[in-house]
Amino acid sequence: MFEIVCVTARKLCKGEFLSQAERVAAAGVDKIILREKDLPEPEYKALAIQVLEICRQHGVECLLHSFSQTAEELGVRALHLPLPRLRELSPAERGKFPTLGASCHSLEDALEAAKLGCSYGTLGHIFPTGCKPGVPPRGLKLLEQVCLASPIPLYAIGGIGPETIGPVRAAGAAGACVMSGLMQAEDPSALVRRLREEAEL
Repeated sequence: MFEIVCVTARKLCKGEFLSQAERVAAAGVDKIILREKDLPEPEYKALAIQVLEICRQHGVECLLHSFSQTAEELGVRALHLPLPRLRELSPAERGKFPTLGASCHSLEDALEAAKLGCSYGTLGHIFPTGCKPGVPPRGLKLLEQVCLASPIPLYAIGGIGPETIGPVRAAGAAGACVMSGLMQAEDPSALVRRLREEAEL
């Protein structure tokens, strides 16, 4: 099943972040990755407790980001890490997370993530995005090549919306990660419906 994953960025929200997170969870996304890399770990943990409760209420899987100790303390078994941070964990530490993902930017990254025990990876950025101004996108051709050769499923990230999600699925991605679109949407449910419709084309 092709999945729609929300990657959070609270600073992009036009209103209050937790309210937007609730609307996104209610909209029917498959997963939410609580990214918020700028927060110190204590503040991240406090926010995570609230977002995990929102996700539980709506039956949406929540993956924590960056802080493996916080995930372990909160009993969360799903974690996403930048590849350099993933390398720092011992095999025993990585083994505590049945759902373990890494941010990848090449086939080499995806192969390393798989070797380190990841169950999936993200690959990006695929299209131009305001989150990485001035950085050239990696494009659909690379996405297709890496998805074909990767031993783990890959989720495309970067500049994905209704106009670009169809080609992302056609390239072999397991799903699409959407950040700014869902953080800024006035009606996340309508956006998710349109994303799913366009992904089916």
